[in-house]
Amino acid sequence: MGARFDQHFLKDASAVKRICDLVDPECRKLLEIGPGQGVLTHELLSRGFHVHAIERDPLLIGPLENRFAAEIASGQFVLIHGDALIFPFDTIPFEYIVSNLPYSISSPITFRLLEYPFSGAVLMYQKEFADRMKASIGSRESGRLTIMVQTFAYVTHCFDLSRGAFSPPPAVGSTVLKLQPKDPIFYIADREVYATVVRELFSKRRKMVRTILAAAIPVFGEEKITYALSELDNEILESRPEQLYLEDYATISNLLISSHHGSAR
Repeated sequence: MGARFDQHFLKDASAVKRICDLVDPECRKLLEIGPGQGVLTHELLSRGFHVHAIERDPLLIGPLENRFAAEIASGQFVLIHGDALIFPFDTIPFEYIVSNLPYSISSPITFRLLEYPFSGAVLMYQKEFADRMKASIGSRESGRLTIMVQTFAYVTHCFDLSRGAFSPPPAVGSTVLKLQPKDPIFYIADREVYATVVRELFSKRRKMVRTILAAAIPVFGEEKITYALSELDNEILESRPEQLYLEDYATISNLLISSHHGSAR
């Protein structure tokens, strides 16, 4: 039977062990998104980790409850039937995240996770998606995902997996990445404004920054846009979004929340 909800179940036993080897053993409380048939869950529990898992598919809840009845009874495993796209992660005690993410929700889940405090994450993505996450800032391959992830986390490529490592096999290869949260290199006065700036710029990535900002008056307001345009260097204004660096995104967002009498920090 094909997987529901775009889930491809990992069946490669060596890959399961490699993924679990990447988890920091000092972080005992884990969040697993989409445990599926429980392959990763079983290995994590066998290593003594305490796991909270969120599973959306109601058809998988019963089998998971049966398979891990003892761990549920002891409190080592907590299974939550819910949607990770909307579930309040701050209600779960976790330090580390492990997941074979459904490809169709990789982007929104990754953006959501960056909003919460955690020590690290080992996540599996579609290879093309993972390549975008770890692309060089300022390159043509960089995009909104690249900027947001690398602003708030270190991204490490761990290993690739072929289609045959899953059942049913996905249409493309997969990549396991490790994320380690970090403070931004450059001062960001308002994280929400920063995220909005990055989103707006990459919504028209083929245009120059000057043109994109001028069209963003409905989003930020005329006074703020006028001030930012008057303060930004021509080198930034005449660049396209993928040509900018993290410092440039911070500069733009900080100017947009500055008083027109002051300057960006």
